[in-house]
Amino acid sequence: MKVSIIGTTGFGGVELLRILHQHPTFQIQSIHSTKDEIPIWEEYPHLYRLLDKKLEPINSEQIADQSEIVFLATPSGISGQLASEFVDKDIKVIDLSGDLRLPSSDYKAWYKHEPVHESLLSKAVYGLSEWNMELIKNSNFIANPGCYPTASLLSLAPVVKEDLIDPASIVIDAKSGVSGAGKSLSRNTSMSEANENLRVYKVNQHQHTPEIEQQLLQWNNSIQPVTFTTHLLPITRGIMTTAYVQLKNEMRTTQLLELYSEIYHQHPFIRIRPENTFPSIKEVAGSNYCDIGLHADNRTGRLTIVSVIDNLMKGAAGQAVQNANLMSGFDVMTGLDFVPMYP
Repeated sequence: MKVSIIGTTGFGGVELLRILHQHPTFQIQSIHSTKDEIPIWEEYPHLYRLLDKKLEPINSEQIADQSEIVFLATPSGISGQLASEFVDKDIKVIDLSGDLRLPSSDYKAWYKHEPVHESLLSKAVYGLSEWNMELIKNSNFIANPGCYPTASLLSLAPVVKEDLIDPASIVIDAKSGVSGAGKSLSRNTSMSEANENLRVYKVNQHQHTPEIEQQLLQWNNSIQPVTFTTHLLPITRGIMTTAYVQLKNEMRTTQLLELYSEIYHQHPFIRIRPENTFPSIKEVAGSNYCDIGLHADNRTGRLTIVSVIDNLMKGAAGQAVQNANLMSGFDVMTGLDFVPMYP
């Protein structure tokens, strides 16, 4: 199957190139950017003699004629406009931005951009791969989840769906490497500011907050607004979320681990850690895995859930390809069975 990528020069776009270059079924037909028409290796020298394609202008008619899937790895505020150009064309669209994830009023309030038309939003399926598989398989428009929501939602889903927690008790402490901020330069992500530092940002204002709450409410309509706090880690890639929730009834860690293992046993990218072991970011780097560890504290009645992902893989390009596999009728592991990089 032929695929195209728009927004190839960003971190999400170049990660798509890395995955799709070795995918056994998807063939990179074209790559597109608003930048000059140069070989991609001039932008990313690590691709020299591995990928000789040139960046091409964005022409939706041409892309739809030559490819079966298009990945939009462009910023929020731009992806939605591009997605609208493909709505009546015979091509599957996977958008890695936030433009198709939220209702118009929420999107405008949190992203500060004009939303796409409601008719386009109604076509988009939220691509949380493990939980929306059947919808994804039958859709042509996928809103790929954000990186923080992916880690947060995968960790919370079992206890939220089973109604095991106080619906007003969810606190999520989230930390990300600097690649989560994208390729654009900023003071906070510069070497001198980020190195040997830990910084909180967007306190109670992060744009992924309504995305998390929206999905939690679909699983359990009693869920109340969550406390979601984000921090910048002095590392290149990776996310760790630590969620704290109040259990309704006393439960042992072993009981909850059995629940998580049962729910996720058919999902190869979710690895539930044994009791008293907890994942670290390095253990999923470069892979599409989400590792989860948890502990129930009988002294406080709270459950602590630790989740780690690679923000550029399971949090972006990896999950996008996982969704493309589902849309195309392939096994979800196809082209994604990377062993994590270590150390």
